[in-house]
Amino acid sequence: MNYLNTESQKILYQEAKNSQIFVDKSLFIERISQNIRTSSKYICTTRPRRFGKTMNANMLATYYTKGLDSSSLFSDLKIAQPSVDSEGNPQKPFYPEHLNQHNVIKIDFSQMPDDCSSYTEYMEEIRNGLKQDLEETYPHLDANAYHNLSRLFKATEDSFIFILDEWDAVFHEDFMKENDKKEHLKFLRKLLKDQPYVELAYMTGVLPIAKYGSASTINMFDEYNFMNDEVYDTFFGFTEQEVKTLCDEKQIVSYEELKQWYDGYRTSEGESLFNPRSVSYALKRGSCKNYWTETGPMNEVADCIEHNAGEVREDIVQMVAGNPVEVELNGYSAAEQSMNTRDEILSAMVVYGFLSYHDGELQIPNHELMEKFQRVLSRSSMGGISEIVKQSKAMLQATLAEDEEKVADILKETHNREIPFLQYNDENSLSCVITLCYLYARKDYQIDREIQAGAGYCDYLFTPKKAGKPAIVLELKAGKSAEEAIQQIKNRDYAAKVRKYRDILLVGINYDKDNTAKPHTCKIERIQGTQD
Repeated sequence: MNYLNTESQKILYQEAKNSQIFVDKSLFIERISQNIRTSSKYICTTRPRRFGKTMNANMLATYYTKGLDSSSLFSDLKIAQPSVDSEGNPQKPFYPEHLNQHNVIKIDFSQMPDDCSSYTEYMEEIRNGLKQDLEETYPHLDANAYHNLSRLFKATEDSFIFILDEWDAVFHEDFMKENDKKEHLKFLRKLLKDQPYVELAYMTGVLPIAKYGSASTINMFDEYNFMNDEVYDTFFGFTEQEVKTLCDEKQIVSYEELKQWYDGYRTSEGESLFNPRSVSYALKRGSCKNYWTETGPMNEVADCIEHNAGEVREDIVQMVAGNPVEVELNGYSAAEQSMNTRDEILSAMVVYGFLSYHDGELQIPNHELMEKFQRVLSRSSMGGISEIVKQSKAMLQATLAEDEEKVADILKETHNREIPFLQYNDENSLSCVITLCYLYARKDYQIDREIQAGAGYCDYLFTPKKAGKPAIVLELKAGKSAEEAIQQIKNRDYAAKVRKYRDILLVGINYDKDNTAKPHTCKIERIQGTQD
């Protein structure tokens, strides 16, 4: 069998459950099963790659597939545990109701035929596989007598659950033309829409489906993605409690470190969601690194930005500086891949998981992605911004050398560039300049902005990643003096968080708009920490 009632998904789910890192998402089964044979039976959940889509699809198929005995896989999971209502009364267990009771068509659209060079070849293998399965299961049928699959499925006089994983994977193949994409949507529509043999159609992908009125679209699906999911959001990614539990079990990497590196996505309720692949790899390998961003075509980040040379670049610089960007996004669909407008580009970046979006605010989710965005800003396509970034090495060197004049000169040169949003219209503009000027420093430092330290919040705290580097505490002033900035660092003991380092540099920077000759002044003072 190719797609009908196969055992392959059970094997894959068993392997996932046997893995070092496994998080029980089995209650997803109950949530999805509520839609069987209802008007809500068409469900599409889209998420960035490696956010648990395929694992959940395999779990559903393992649970539903007729002819399998999957009870041992689920008997110790949440789906099989007794439950009570709000008044403490025992509830009839849901678990056995659909266990291995359905014909399941499970298709992974990311699986390519050998030597596939066209969409026609790709779909021919899928169509032939389905016909072969139906003819084998229903021997009274002659598959060749039916010109389309929907009529063949109707002729079985049976019903099916369709689990279609990575529906849009073929969209990224080089051989795909615009008309091929329309044909793919049309294929799914003809196979599934208003068909009596469909008990449930559950579909996953990265790209949301295009919802337009044309005949080539599949607008019967309820879509749930990173921008609009209030129903299934906790089943994709790891929740805060799930990560804490894993940390307690493994005792390898601290929760605080995992949070800094991989948190930053949000449920509809604003709760934390962690990148599941990165958390899993960090716990398996014992260290936090860029696990997710190095496993796919992450140049999509730069490609998205470069589609709009003006507004989007400004947005990214603001977010790299730690400033959320307020924006009302309208969404992004599979038919809108041109990314010509700011709204389309930013929406696409949320869909791909490069940005998080909650309560009308965009942010770079976590340290792992922040490192990627920092690299993107150094590309020549970023224009004047890349030139500032290239000079940021000199800025760090001048700071470490306690060259106050050089630091002030670099800031003045940056401010004088013809980049409108770096002209100090507000505090955020100043923070953007500082962020760009010190971008190179992020190689050797963890840089936190507006972080609690001592008796207040310091503007910037540079914590060394490697031994031998001094910590840096940086405070900004406007219309006052660099000396006052240094005094504030001392009075409020901002250096308390980095006291363990042998050397600590206190850096005060002042901007005086009325001093046209020397608008920036810098004061650097070295103090000793507690390290011998």
